[in-house]
Amino acid sequence: MNTNSKPTILVLCTGNSCRSHMGEGFLRAALGDLANVQSAGSNPSGYVHPLAIKVMAEAGIDISGQRSKHLKEFLNQPVTTVITVCDNAGQACPLFPGQLSRHHWPFFDPAKATGSDEEILQCFRNVRDKMRRVFDAYAAGLRMESNNAAGIYPKTEAAGKVAVSSRLHCNGDSCDQAPR
Repeated sequence: MNTNSKPTILVLCTGNSCRSHMGEGFLRAALGDLANVQSAGSNPSGYVHPLAIKVMAEAGIDISGQRSKHLKEFLNQPVTTVITVCDNAGQACPLFPGQLSRHHWPFFDPAKATGSDEEILQCFRNVRDKMRRVFDAYAAGLRMESNNAAGIYPKTEAAGKVAVSSRLHCNGDSCDQAPR
């Protein structure tokens, strides 16, 4: 499928070294060819954090080929959805051409974790697990919408409940279903 014909989902954080790459990895794995998923940062670090690569590999997702990018790389491209995963990126986020929606799901930055090597690794795992719940639910809703648009599933009350249940609010510590 031509990348230009697919909607682009851009996951943003400040450093583009951990959280945005994890979000990109989860969405790429869950959505496959349904979307062109990318990540970027408002002040990119220039690398993908080795512990982010490690904990995503533990989850069966390889992000080692991803690279740190500045959000400016996407300013002249149509971006359908922007997802910010930290407060700083949420505040610095510009409007992109073609942008239809924006979601703000802030998560703790595991690159700022302190403690022993094992405690820091556990922090990365905790953030990964919280992000997985949010991004997998979001992807499930997108897949359902895509299947309904293609006429694969009849529109039923049950299908609507799946889509509604995928709308989550996350404060970094917990995720709650959005109010109707």
